[in-house]
Amino acid sequence: MKRFAEEKLKNWLDNPRRKPLIVWGARQTGKSYLVKDIFAEKYFGGNYVYIDFRLENKVRDFCLETVNPAEILEFISLEKKKKIQKDTLVIFDEIQECPAVITALKYFCQNMREQPVIATGSMVRIKIKRMVHKRGVSGNNENQSKEFLFPVGKIDQITLYPMTFDEFLFNYNKPLYDKIVQSYEEKKPCAYHEMAMETLNKYLLIGGMPEAVQTFIETQSLFEARSVLTSLYDNYLSDMDLYQASPESVVRTKKIFSNIYAELNKENKNFKSSLIEEKSKNRDMKTPIDWLTMAHIVYQSFQLKETVSLPLTNNEESNFRLYLCDVGMFAYQTAENPTTFISKDAQNSLSGIFFENYVATEIVAKGLKLFYWKGKNSSELEFFVEYQSQAVAIDVKKGRKSLSSLEKYRNLNKKQLAVKISSNNYGYDETQKLLTIPLYEAFMFFNDVAAY
Repeated sequence: MKRFAEEKLKNWLDNPRRKPLIVWGARQTGKSYLVKDIFAEKYFGGNYVYIDFRLENKVRDFCLETVNPAEILEFISLEKKKKIQKDTLVIFDEIQECPAVITALKYFCQNMREQPVIATGSMVRIKIKRMVHKRGVSGNNENQSKEFLFPVGKIDQITLYPMTFDEFLFNYNKPLYDKIVQSYEEKKPCAYHEMAMETLNKYLLIGGMPEAVQTFIETQSLFEARSVLTSLYDNYLSDMDLYQASPESVVRTKKIFSNIYAELNKENKNFKSSLIEEKSKNRDMKTPIDWLTMAHIVYQSFQLKETVSLPLTNNEESNFRLYLCDVGMFAYQTAENPTTFISKDAQNSLSGIFFENYVATEIVAKGLKLFYWKGKNSSELEFFVEYQSQAVAIDVKKGRKSLSSLEKYRNLNKKQLAVKISSNNYGYDETQKLLTIPLYEAFMFFNDVAAY
């Protein structure tokens, strides 16, 4: 399948000042597939060595003994029976199992910069954080945690997210993808609006985990794709036993993850720790929330004050909301009947929260931060982005609803561009400075914001 992050890897490869690259991301988002099966095969013609630190104990143990890149490459050459030259791509996978190799990347940068090196990992930052605070966490080498140094300024980094709707659409129905892009660029309503909305609803049900998407494309079976998704959801819960500070933190982490929908489905969608654990405070949940956000499993959105100014910044003491990284897992968590997503008669019963979580994942995947605005009474605007030197309010609507929250916001802030993302087709109201974007074109707008 096509992954748009391939272009980022190509830009990295072409950069004469490139450094060793780390590809971050949640579990099962396709990091290994992207780096090894797509990038290495296409741009290196198979001239690469691949190390999986979960499986290759000899290489892992050797990397615990030295950070010298020449010695590491010599050992790998002997182990793999393959000569490693300057045009050979070296791939270190699952580096959370051998954080010492992250320190070695500093010396790859300093002494062997011409050697292309890519490392991938899913919960690397979590393990690093624990190593910093607790000696001897990794393996049996107590000195490793003392000597560990993160190669600040010596690496390039990208984050791989679950497949966004545009990636899903590109792989599932390329002609429809082209029509949607064309309509947005021409600033015209899309002639294939109904088909696009139907496709979006399938995406909301399946989500963007590559294995689930691949299963759906190959089998055209929503049932088969959902079966894969169920296993992935359970795997995520199992992973939460890893690298935690305490059994209490494990329990809280699982409860927070499992209650994202319940938190968002309240009248006040701000995170409330009491829903997770009776009589608890939000500060009690800081460690498990940090775990979930560092693992890229949950996204945190921060509340803006009534008067919004640039730059948009978060105050960690303020209210916040949490969103799930994948819309398919979010749909699964709600226990909503799957037929609701594909039946035209039933689709109107879907909660607007589905579309809100979807937009949150699209925003984060473009490298943007999440902010929302909450005014007096029940007025709120789901998201904010900085675009064209403006604080752009984004109202996510399931259908045709009033814009009372936008009016209340503009009573406190000057009238700037606002965006409504809904099931309505494309349109622009010059008087209101209101751009209406259909839900399936959200990726185009956020591409513009990220590129600005």
